[in-house]
Amino acid sequence: MEDSQINRKSDWIPRPFRVLLFVVTTASSAYGGWVDPDTPKEFYQTESVFKGDTREYDLVFSDEFEQEGRTFEDGADPRWTAIDKNDCKEQLSLFPCQDASFYIIGKHSLMDYHFHPFLSKRSSNFSRPKTDTNEALHFYRPQNVQTTQGALNISTIQKSNKYKAFDEEKLQYYADSKHIQSGMVQGWNKFCMTGGIVEFNAKLPGNPDVGGLWPALWMLGNLARATYVGSSNYIWPYSYNVCDEKNRHSQQISACSKVGHYSMQPGLGRGSPEIDILEAMMGSDEKLPNTNVTRPYFSTSLQIAPGLDVNRPNLGKLPKKGYWYEGLEYGNRTQLNPFFYGVTLEHKPKQLTYQSDAISANTHIGKEHFESFHKYRMEWEPPDDDGTGGYLKWYLDDQFLYGIQGKNLALTNTEIPSEPMYLIMNTAVASSWGFPIPCPEGCDCSCFKCGDPECICGLPDGFCDNFPAFFAIDYVRVYQARGEPKHELGCSTEKRPTARFIMGHKDDYINKIDGQKEPLLPVQRGGGYCQQSIDCGYPNKGECSSSNKCICFDGYTGPKCLSADGFDDYPPSQEGIKFDQMAFSPVMLLMLAVAVVVFVLFVGIAVLKRRKQAIANYDQLLDTSHIASRFDADDMARAIVQERDLQQSQPPTYEQGSYQKGGAPNIPMGGANNNPKTVTYCMIDGRLLDDQRNTIS
Repeated sequence: MEDSQINRKSDWIPRPFRVLLFVVTTASSAYGGWVDPDTPKEFYQTESVFKGDTREYDLVFSDEFEQEGRTFEDGADPRWTAIDKNDCKEQLSLFPCQDASFYIIGKHSLMDYHFHPFLSKRSSNFSRPKTDTNEALHFYRPQNVQTTQGALNISTIQKSNKYKAFDEEKLQYYADSKHIQSGMVQGWNKFCMTGGIVEFNAKLPGNPDVGGLWPALWMLGNLARATYVGSSNYIWPYSYNVCDEKNRHSQQISACSKVGHYSMQPGLGRGSPEIDILEAMMGSDEKLPNTNVTRPYFSTSLQIAPGLDVNRPNLGKLPKKGYWYEGLEYGNRTQLNPFFYGVTLEHKPKQLTYQSDAISANTHIGKEHFESFHKYRMEWEPPDDDGTGGYLKWYLDDQFLYGIQGKNLALTNTEIPSEPMYLIMNTAVASSWGFPIPCPEGCDCSCFKCGDPECICGLPDGFCDNFPAFFAIDYVRVYQARGEPKHELGCSTEKRPTARFIMGHKDDYINKIDGQKEPLLPVQRGGGYCQQSIDCGYPNKGECSSSNKCICFDGYTGPKCLSADGFDDYPPSQEGIKFDQMAFSPVMLLMLAVAVVVFVLFVGIAVLKRRKQAIANYDQLLDTSHIASRFDADDMARAIVQERDLQQSQPPTYEQGSYQKGGAPNIPMGGANNNPKTVTYCMIDGRLLDDQRNTIS
């Protein structure tokens, strides 16, 4: 769909009915399951900043963070989860977790390292030192994310955390520690959207002139979970629906698949693309090569795969015409990002290696963005069902920055994302983001601990004075176009299901090293310790019981009832095994019907034969009812044996009993042998069965 084709869906409706429709729709959508009751009503609708989009947009998700003291540990909140883990390998992996790209001029590094803690390999444009096995210097803790003074506060502090690390050369675990503690909160598998408008109102952390901090606001497809390496292998950041031999092995869910597993549609390529709304780079404002944008700046990016694997642009230089994506739109304050073009994800065997591309732009920002709140906005229109069209547009305080249209991606046949995507907010610290590279002379840059004289040489100037640092988010709001079928809510939609895939690969979404058994805990409703009702959000949210436990009122949840409920108004039907009727031709249906009939006939004939045989065997039994009526069972047996022996006039023989191995001499009753005798026999319906002939003797 071209931009000019996006119009109001209700233009044909008479105005009085449009007013009624507006009221009804507003009542149903603005008060939806994900809308925070603290959101002012004047923000229940919005319009696109893009003049070519005249649709009306309704609020479908919001979090105002007004409630003081909310926490976000696993199981505490319906919208967000603050992770508790090292920002790298949580399980055995032969690949590092980060990817970096930087440009080196003399003794100074001009780099734009885009942090992806779940990646396998960094860009192949440079070599990686063996000592550089984990560039992320922070450990994520949920206590570093909470609400204070009407905002979500992600704090970054100096605090040591010991953890189990993995030596990629020795292939064994060892004890290690990190000395910076920070926070990441993510909506993975809770709230997801496909298409719409995302707004963050945020104030950036730290000193804008000092490098090292890495605040980010971004989105990721629900098939991959940020920082969980296993979930992203061969998934991140694919946005590709073409079957070709080159990429079918490296894309786990390929368009070449003719059978749909995990409730997925066969022949549909899937993945986890990434949309970066903000990644801020701080530092001194010296001139950078091939761009007029100086630090501090922030990057806006679309990261997709597969990428270009030949004639790639050199880092720090502008791409040659015809060798990069063309037709991209730039605002007055924004330019192409020449310091990051994507990463090569190396795997063995070589056919599993693939290239990703980062289609990225940089925008200069000033000290005011670190001292007050500013609005970071992204408008996302998914492509049509055939993968064409769609766009992404980024804005800062409603001023256009950067735009990518579906037609710009023809170079690699990739698509504007159509996957359900979730929101992420975090502050990272990495040795390749604002740190001195290459390492200064006489410094081995093997430690990055403030206060240790041997580590100071490897740190940016002023780095240790930058703590504690606070990344504040005033609100998050999501809007979707009224009546637009391409705009959907849900992490597992009918067209793009994810639930069964995640369930079938559960180990990839958990931190097994720390004993995590389930990807997400259920949200606890009440039960948190309290001393007074105000601890539980009284008078609106909950109250404190006599046993000092919070009891939640309707509409609120969490251990202390401080979070508004969150849920999809129209959740997708439970995923199950489905048959695609279009996949069965009339010939196939006829063959299936014939096979069913043949099977039924075969089973019927076999059962009939067995029944006839059973009746025939039964009829062979001798009718001894006249004897049975005059004797008990033992007497009847003795009489029959005596009568048989007299008739046959045969010498004694050994009888083999039907249900007992061995036998005893078969001697006529009253004969010469007066020793006690044992008779072995089988009675059926009062009749004696001889095992030797299978008949009554």
